[in-house]
Amino acid sequence: MIIDERMSAFIDSLDCGNAPYLDEIEKYALETQVPIIRKSMQSLLKFLLASAKPKNILEVGTAIGFSALLMSEYAPADCHITTIEKYEKRIPIAKENFKRTGRDDRITLLEGDAADWLKKLEGPYDLIFMDAAKGQYIHFLPDLLRLLPAGALLVSDNVLQDGDVVESRFAVTRRNRTIHARMREYLYELKHHPQLETVILPVGDGVTLSVKKEE
Repeated sequence: MIIDERMSAFIDSLDCGNAPYLDEIEKYALETQVPIIRKSMQSLLKFLLASAKPKNILEVGTAIGFSALLMSEYAPADCHITTIEKYEKRIPIAKENFKRTGRDDRITLLEGDAADWLKKLEGPYDLIFMDAAKGQYIHFLPDLLRLLPAGALLVSDNVLQDGDVVESRFAVTRRNRTIHARMREYLYELKHHPQLETVILPVGDGVTLSVKKEE
């Protein structure tokens, strides 16, 4: 936890909840240990959707489709979502979730590596939600910037790594050091990039909100 667990639980307890079908998918994800966005991140996304009213959303990292469905539920009715997933075992579950909830006409699932798809996409996207392999965020950034018009929003989840990002590289396990270094580089780049205005928030496992500046 990057904030006090009791405080987090209290804030989550005030939430109005989601549509029943989202609760069902969330329950399945928790039971089968599929990573999905946390309650606090869900609340933040719903706020951003209500504020920004995006018409085109790109999501990098579908898993079983929970966050894409949440965005589809709370975004404007004419919003279209494009989401990318490469883990073959989760793709059929996501497709079925989109179909049985009647959202498959509003959500396009692209199968394969995000690095390949991002180079092919043309955009523009009003909002991009990054929720994929954390070590790849920094490599995706050039294409993300190309796909974002001025005023659009880049939301990056899981950027504080349960607090490990503040530790020395020698304090994290050897297998996590590459991800640790890349995430630090990504955060620095977001805060210092001349095209972006970025805030880092201790929400969930850490999230950044970046707005593309006018040219």
